[in-house]
Amino acid sequence: MVVVEKETTKKHHLIEYANGPSLEEINGTVEVPKGKGFWRTLFAYSGPGALVAVGYMDPGNWSTSITGGQNFQYLLMSIILISSLIAMLLQYMAAKLGIVTQMDLAQAIRARTSRTLGIVLWILTELAIMATDIAEVIGGAIALYLLFNIPLIIAVFITVFDVLVLLLLTKIGFRKIEAIVVALILVILFIFVYQVALSNPDWGAVLTGLIPSAKTMSSSPHIGGQTPISGALGIIGATVMPHNLYLHSSISQTRKIDHNDEEDVAQAVKFSAWDSNIQLTFAFFVNALLLITGVAVFKSGAVKDPSFFGLYHALSDTSTLSNGILASVAKTGVLSTLFAVALLASGQNSTITGTLTGQVIMEGFIHMKVPLWLRRLITRLISVIPVLICVALTSGKPPVEEHEALNDLMNNSQVFLAFALPFSMLPLLMFTDSKVEMGKRFSNSLWVKVLGWISVIALTILNLKNLPDQIASFYGDHPSAAQLQQANIIAYIAIAVVLLLLVWTIVELYQGNKRFKQAQEEKLENSLN
Repeated sequence: MVVVEKETTKKHHLIEYANGPSLEEINGTVEVPKGKGFWRTLFAYSGPGALVAVGYMDPGNWSTSITGGQNFQYLLMSIILISSLIAMLLQYMAAKLGIVTQMDLAQAIRARTSRTLGIVLWILTELAIMATDIAEVIGGAIALYLLFNIPLIIAVFITVFDVLVLLLLTKIGFRKIEAIVVALILVILFIFVYQVALSNPDWGAVLTGLIPSAKTMSSSPHIGGQTPISGALGIIGATVMPHNLYLHSSISQTRKIDHNDEEDVAQAVKFSAWDSNIQLTFAFFVNALLLITGVAVFKSGAVKDPSFFGLYHALSDTSTLSNGILASVAKTGVLSTLFAVALLASGQNSTITGTLTGQVIMEGFIHMKVPLWLRRLITRLISVIPVLICVALTSGKPPVEEHEALNDLMNNSQVFLAFALPFSMLPLLMFTDSKVEMGKRFSNSLWVKVLGWISVIALTILNLKNLPDQIASFYGDHPSAAQLQQANIIAYIAIAVVLLLLVWTIVELYQGNKRFKQAQEEKLENSLN
């Protein structure tokens, strides 16, 4: 007798409840070798670090680094180095949290806090992701305009359809997505290595710039509307972003490991750290090359328009370039075209990681799951609105005003990152410091704790300190005394709200950790009885 099994299919809804593993479709799907050599094992774990590194070299970083180089030569190189080292420390902790606890950062926070606070933190993080999305929309649209002469409004709409690219990528497997991201990073790196090599920079001055100096935090001189400290804060704000911590704590779980085997978990933590540090080293070099571009590729003070338009045209203008070799190559249009290609590659990379992060925080904070394509479509359409308004309002004005307006919109959108960053860093540090959460072996060592707290407190203070200037920038390049006073009032109210919300978060996390410890002790006591 032949038994025919009735096929049962699970009906999927557009919006579903989610309280399972982080990014369940790809969680634990990548096989890793057992008992193989260092390089083969490292290759198997390589990939998540590349997706994280993308956030450290997205379009939002470009103008801050290049403008910093134009205004202050190599002074701010040390800021790029310090930001990269802090990023390595934070991303190590994020990956370790995901691997050891099998929860991403959003899930871990939500498990230890109330539903109300979870919703508040979700909204705050969503705003930060949308802020970075605005930079991606602007970068991608400008790249399409520069490469193919597509009108800006149409180019902005085209960026919405990168959701189709995302749909295709979700069908080919996570390992291939990682490979595509790495390839695009190498394209960006090659382009800036080529341009900097032609410029023949003063490498002695570059190395000297890597040594921290008190001058980097000085409020003078005032060059091109920027001081060293505002340039430094701009680089820090554009480099360390909250969504990367949520993303890494999730995608570090894509490797298939035995969580009952402590040595297997330790190996995953070790090689994830190697992967992250190698990829973030690439990101450091890209950001350093961007600053060197500002110093060595262009003549000092030659770039009057720091927007992507201005940089593109400066790379084809022989009068702005620092030497004859660059000028002769610029005549062919190669330098400017390569710049636009790198900008497009950067925007596409950020599209992939931004969408995955959005899904992580939605599932983690509010237990809601929607298809990736729908998630991308909604957030991109929301992010497109301010860009379209900006383009429409400046369409009848001179091109320079349109370019400046888009550049200001991109820079001003980053203000939300200052709000969101402490709410990812502080919980991450509290969780990974805790032996209750991580176990004795995997909780942070003393030196990681000390460096972690110094980094988190310093970044929080610097972000909040920069808030009055960021809000004042909404009033334009030359705000009145009344507008500056208004900006300060808004900033101080915002800082007070952030600090109160931080206290609320810390108190709930502490109480949640205490409850979790009591539950573990009761469970152990019951098992002994």
